[in-house]
Amino acid sequence: MARTTADAALHRELHQDVEPALRPFFYLPFEHSEDIADQDCAVVLFEAHERETGDKDSLRWARIHRELVERFGRFPHRNAALGRESTPEEAAYLAGGGFKG
Repeated sequence: MARTTADAALHRELHQDVEPALRPFFYLPFEHSEDIADQDCAVVLFEAHERETGDKDSLRWARIHRELVERFGRFPHRNAALGRESTPEEAAYLAGGGFKG
């Protein structure tokens, strides 16, 4: 639901109606999606945000999220909460101190 709402808001350019510091709230549903196309969208949005505001940290997190979905096809740290079994590679990643959400 959040992703659909954010998509509709972006298509109407509503994110332009708020101060730049608040715009990431329109982008976070894409960053937290496990769909690689949404991840690509999040990175593009945060790249534009970084150019406008200098906010490198938000872009860094968008890229980290995208790399996880590209690598695993999902966020391994969500597996337990969603009742999914971790692959051996995911388990090793998490055990090795990988991003835990």
